[in-house]
Amino acid sequence: MGTTTDKELIEYFKTFITEQRLNKMDKILSERTRYLTVVLENIYQPHNASAVLRSCDGFGIQNVHIIENSNSYRVNPGVSLGTSQWLSIYNYKKEKENSKTAIKNLKKEGYRIVATTPHRDDQNLEDFDLPKGKIALFFGTEMHGLSDTVLENADEFMKIPMYGFVESFNISVSCALSLHNLSHRLRMSKIDWSLSTEEKESVLLEWMRNSVKNAASLEEEYYRRR
Repeated sequence: MGTTTDKELIEYFKTFITEQRLNKMDKILSERTRYLTVVLENIYQPHNASAVLRSCDGFGIQNVHIIENSNSYRVNPGVSLGTSQWLSIYNYKKEKENSKTAIKNLKKEGYRIVATTPHRDDQNLEDFDLPKGKIALFFGTEMHGLSDTVLENADEFMKIPMYGFVESFNISVSCALSLHNLSHRLRMSKIDWSLSTEEKESVLLEWMRNSVKNAASLEEEYYRRR
C-alpha cells in the first residue's frame, strides 16, 4: 500500500515524466479495478496468454494471477505490446500444488473463486451476480480446461452461452468476452470497484519505475541524498 516514502518517490519521479504522460497515468488509474481479477491456470500458448494480458489492461483489470504447473508462462511481445508493465502480475510456480496456493491466497483476500467452464450448470455470463463480492475469474488450458483442483474448490461456475457446434471459445476470446460484459456492468453499478488512494499511489509508483529510464539508479541516488 502507499506510504509516505511512496509519495515522496512519486514526487521525485514526476520530474522525469512529461505532464501529458502523468495526466494519462492518472486518468487510467481512475478506471483501474481489483474488484475483478483474472487467473490463468497452466496456459502454454504465448499468443493466448499475451492476448489475455492485453484484454486485462484494455478493460481496466489491474491484477492478473499466473499459475504454472506443468506449463511455463511466456509472453508474446508482438501480441501483448508491453501491457504487462502496466499490470500487477502474481506468479505461482514454486509450490507442488500451485493452484491450491493461488486459491488459498485469493480466498484470504476475499475473492470468490469463479471457474469458467461450459461443462457445469451454473450462471450464464450475462446473469452473473456481480454485487455478491469480489471475483477471481479462472481460465484453464486451451485443450483441457481447468484442473480438478480448481473445479473442486470453486465457489461458483460461469459459462458463456454457446449456439454453434463448438463447445467453447478460444481462451483469449473467452476472457475478452467475459471482461467486456463484467467490467461494463461493474462500472454501471453502485459497487465500490475503484482502487483506494493508497492502492493508486502504489500502482502509480510501479508505473513510474517502468517508465523512467534508469529508474533503479535514480532511486538509489534519491535515497543516498536523503
